Amino acid sequence: MKLLENIREVFKTLKHRKPSQIYCPRCCSPRLSLSSSFDVWLTPQKYLCHECGYTGPLVMELEKEEENSSA
Repeated sequence: MKLLENIREVFKTLKHRKPSQIYCPRCCSPRLSLSSSFDVWLTPQKYLCHECGYTGPLVMELEKEEENSSA
């Protein structure tokens, strides 16, 4: 039963997760865009960095940690 509760928690966080900022893994620039309009629709996502020219499927994603007020 504990496993089902854990899975339910994961789905809750995914469902209510806010979009987070993505960064280039090479130069850490936030100036990324999808390399093609067909990305996600026909082909896997591929990002293009406008600063260093990186092209690839990997990006860095930062999330803010929520502070828990039950101290």
